[in-house]
Amino acid sequence: MQPRLECQPLNKAKRNCPFRFHKNTKIFLSQVYLKKYFYIFAYYKVYHYNFIMNQIDTGNLTELKNKVKEKLNETQLFKFKGTVSKLLGLTVEVKLPGLKIGDLCFIETYDGRQKPAEVQAFKGEVAQLLLLYDGEGIGQGSLVTSTGKPIIIPVGDFLLGRLINPMGDPIDGRPLDTTGAQWRPIEGPPPGPFERPIITEMFSTGVRAIDSCMTMGCGQRLGLFAGSGVGKSTLLGMIARNSDADVNVVALIGERGREVKEFVEDALGEKGMAKSVLVCSTGDQPPLIRQKALLTATAVCEYFRDQGKKVFLMTDTVTRCAMAGREVGLSLGEPPTMKGYPPSIFSWLQKVLERAGNSPKGSITALYTVLMEGDDISDPIVDIVRGIVDGHIFLSRKVAEMNHYPAIDVLGSISRLMSAIATPEHKSAAGKMRALMALYRENKDLIDVGMYQPGTNPRLDTAIDMMPKINAFLQQRTTDIVSMDTTINTLVDMMKDVEI
Repeated sequence: MQPRLECQPLNKAKRNCPFRFHKNTKIFLSQVYLKKYFYIFAYYKVYHYNFIMNQIDTGNLTELKNKVKEKLNETQLFKFKGTVSKLLGLTVEVKLPGLKIGDLCFIETYDGRQKPAEVQAFKGEVAQLLLLYDGEGIGQGSLVTSTGKPIIIPVGDFLLGRLINPMGDPIDGRPLDTTGAQWRPIEGPPPGPFERPIITEMFSTGVRAIDSCMTMGCGQRLGLFAGSGVGKSTLLGMIARNSDADVNVVALIGERGREVKEFVEDALGEKGMAKSVLVCSTGDQPPLIRQKALLTATAVCEYFRDQGKKVFLMTDTVTRCAMAGREVGLSLGEPPTMKGYPPSIFSWLQKVLERAGNSPKGSITALYTVLMEGDDISDPIVDIVRGIVDGHIFLSRKVAEMNHYPAIDVLGSISRLMSAIATPEHKSAAGKMRALMALYRENKDLIDVGMYQPGTNPRLDTAIDMMPKINAFLQQRTTDIVSMDTTINTLVDMMKDVEI
């Protein structure tokens, strides 16, 4: 039936309507208006959506999509739990599906504590984990969960002036505010061979003996080889305070517990600590966490390098780190080679030490301390590190016994990049000083017993006359602050009239 209009007198309640509609007409018109308003609303929404999409940067939108996709991929809809089947020393055998080499796992003790462990190997269907700390409270059947990720640490400017452990936790008694921090895995690849800019800039250490005769470049790696008790930590502290680095990162590996605070307060001091980050793992801790200290320190350096900073990495010592790796390898059943070191430790050192250097954004200049047991220069770790780095500095016990500090054996030390970054005047003066020192050392026994007659060899006479000046130049108090330019100018002036 067609709707019809029905006219009626004006109603007081509806003054704006001159007539009334039939109820069917009202329904019909309400449907018409509803459709009309729906189309208007839909058109407005489409127009508003297009307007917003035109204002959005497609690059940011793509980045947002990638982040959302990454988060969705990381989201675990279910979680496996395994059990401990065997525990021997710090090696734990676990049955848990989905594990990968390098995954960080947590083992629940009987009293509810979580013990971190890392997947190191597989033996059939059983995964072999190594505890990062002690295994107290772990027993047969203890539950194991995997994070599905390697060890990651928070990095940021908040680390400056702080002391952390290899897991990124503070150990200086103060809380660590990680708001806005980046989370970075401690493992990482080194820069590609063609991604490394050529080293052309000199790096000032603030130590005259190093800056004059074995000049370092920004992004260079040097090995500091020394026995015990000849001033390694003191020299590192001098460099940390006086170098022109923006950030110092110091890895203290296998140190005695009392030496950590001494290094912070005495060697670094307030000035050095203000621009330094310390990563510490003392000698009483398990081997795996000691080995991770070097990786964590390198990861911190890489963060600051990516910020465009000039970073200086100091490691004390690589030898104790290698010893920790030896314990790890032998506990997993690797065959021992030279001095008990497993084959994997040598390739591991090569990989870690290659992570330092230049990148398109910044630089990591590294000084790796190597402890020579019994002053033995044929130690396998001494050989492998000396072959990896771009130069070496030897600290001599004989020089230290003469109360000559820093006890650097100048003739036994070399920087492989000095010839490429130093000026001709600088190289000429350094070469003259080395020649005089070598000539004096060669004839020292004759001079000491009085068998040499002055005037017999003019070159040796010059060496004898210059040695007091050379020794005074090479000696330096820990409180002395010397710039690179001052060191070079003093050396050139001292050697300009010398004919050798």
